[in-house]
Parts: sequence; structure tokens; C-alpha cells
Amino acid sequence: MPAASAPRWWPNGPTASPSWRADPLGQGAYILGCAGPRLERDEAAFFAEAAPWGFILFARNIETPDQVRGLCADLRDTVGRDAPILIDQEGGRVQRLRPPHWRQWLAPRDHVDAAGDAAERAMWLRGRLIADELRGVGVDVNCAPCADVARAITHPFLADRCYGDTPETVATLARAIAEGQAAGGVQSVLKHIPGHGRGEVDSHLGLPVVSADRTELDADFAPFRELADLPMAMTAHIVFSAIDPDRPVTQSPEGIFAIRETIGFGGLLMTDDVSMQALGGSIADRAGSSLKAGCDVVLHCNGDRVEMEDVVTASGAMGPAAQERADAVIAARPNPQDADTAALADELAGLLRSRTDA
Repeated sequence: MPAASAPRWWPNGPTASPSWRADPLGQGAYILGCAGPRLERDEAAFFAEAAPWGFILFARNIETPDQVRGLCADLRDTVGRDAPILIDQEGGRVQRLRPPHWRQWLAPRDHVDAAGDAAERAMWLRGRLIADELRGVGVDVNCAPCADVARAITHPFLADRCYGDTPETVATLARAIAEGQAAGGVQSVLKHIPGHGRGEVDSHLGLPVVSADRTELDADFAPFRELADLPMAMTAHIVFSAIDPDRPVTQSPEGIFAIRETIGFGGLLMTDDVSMQALGGSIADRAGSSLKAGCDVVLHCNGDRVEMEDVVTASGAMGPAAQERADAVIAARPNPQDADTAALADELAGLLRSRTDA
């Protein structure tokens, strides 16, 4: 990576430093993406000054295993620590690492259906093998499992990413994914808490509004309650009228209270991507209102420099409670367990093939 030039991105010039940077050990309350497959000089300077808690990769950042490993190392070098690097590697449509260098995964629901009675084992194997691919290139956090309960009305953008249509099935299979990933040394991000299955709108493009009452919502919350011990979770950009008719959960103190108290999630709570169109207002407003509502970390994914500058300025450093939860995530990083991944892959193929043949 080229040597970093002097930071140029602060609105008041390179010598101006916002007050939240007075503590050199402060970590930014945000996770950021980068623009391309290699870190540019000015991008490195920006990250060094902004000190994000972590980074996230997308398809635009992926070429080859060696390139991804190099990018992950360069990103961590900018902040001078072993920062978490996240990715969305669910399988199916939401898969950033793809052939020819990595496996092509079925959509989660298709995988579950193909495995039949062996679905729990098949999902553990899936998580373990995905983790092996991620760790191999330096990525240590996967934004999975999805614990959303599929409904007849679930929007197609989410439907085949769900593991089932009952809370019990979803909780069991989401746990299997999380445990498989942990066995491979990868931490999980539980999403989309407190539940997105009743959404009839793609939250990338608009704001879903759900009118179900609290009793009905409790079924959506159930898998998240069962998985509340996971270290990280991602909010749903969705309005539950029974909780807060005016704001999506991500920006709602009442919504975050439901996550913390009704569901009992005590880990690091990140937003879904604040550049999604479910949220209104400026990027700065989206970031600030999410943190004010009770989220710990703002997730910004598209790599747009101007937007990232706004996120950084609006968000600042993590407060003491958020930093404590973030430190707990780092302390809980799992080490990969020894495994014959070729044998695990053969076992998984056998499970899926036997069901298909039958």
C-alpha cells in the first residue's frame, strides 16, 4: 500500500481535528466500506484519521484471494489494529465471494429445502465451510445468520434468504449457521433484528411499514430471543406501528428498547446500511438519529467518500457503553478449530445429493 498522504478530507482543512479525536485511542462509531479492490493513498489517509471500528467488503472489492488478503491487511494497517472486517456471504443472491475462486452457494432457503431432515447439520456445514473461505482471505465477520421468519407476504428481496416459516425452525437453523461459523473462526452478525419477515417493501428502495400487533410481532421476535447471546446484531429498517408508528426501528428509541429489553440482546448493535432508501433525511441525519436512538455503530457500505465524511462527523467516537460492547466482541473472537474441510464439503454434498436423488 502506498504511504498515506496528509489527511485532506476534513471540511476545515487538514490541520483541523474534530473534538472527538482528542483521544487518540478513540474508535469511530461506524463501519465503513472502501471504493474498490485496492486502497488508494487518499483513502488510506482518510481511514487513518477517521479510525472506524471496522470495515465491510462488497463485490466491488473482490478480485482474487491474494488481492482480498492484501486489501484486508491494508485496511487494518490504516487503523493500526486488527480491526474487524465484515462481509455479506449468505449465499445465493447475497454472496460477495464467488466462483471461480470460491464456492457458489445455494440461496439459504433452497439449501434448507434440499437438505430436508438433515437441514440442521447441512446448515452447520455451510457455516463452517463459508467461514473457512472467509478466514482464508482475512475476513473475520459474516453478516449472517438471517433470523427473519418468512411469511407469505415477505418481499422477494428477503424471502429466499430466510431459513424457514416458523420461529422454531428459523432459530434452530440460524444457531447452526452461527456455530458453524464460530468453529471456523468467524463471528456472526444476527440480522435483521427484531425481524423483517413481515416487510412487503424492499428496504433498499423504500420503507416497510408493518401493522401487526405486539402479540403477532412476538413470533417474529422469538428467533432473535433464542439467539440473543450472539456478539453482534444488525437492525431492520422497518416500522412496526405497534412499537413506534413514526420511525423505523433503526432510528427509534422504542424500537431499540424492544431489542434490548423485550428480546434481551446485549451485544454490539449496528445499523443496517444507512445509505438504504428506507431511511429519510441526509446521511448525517440518518447516522446521528440511529446513534441517538441507541444503536452502537453506524454501518455505511457504498464507499462514497462524501457520505462517509458525513457519517464520521455526525457519529464521532463510540461512547463508553458501546466501546465496552465492542471490546467484548474483540475479546470473544473464536479461533478456528482444526477440520478436514474437504471431508466436510463431501459430507455436505452427500446430504444435498441424497435428498435430491430421493
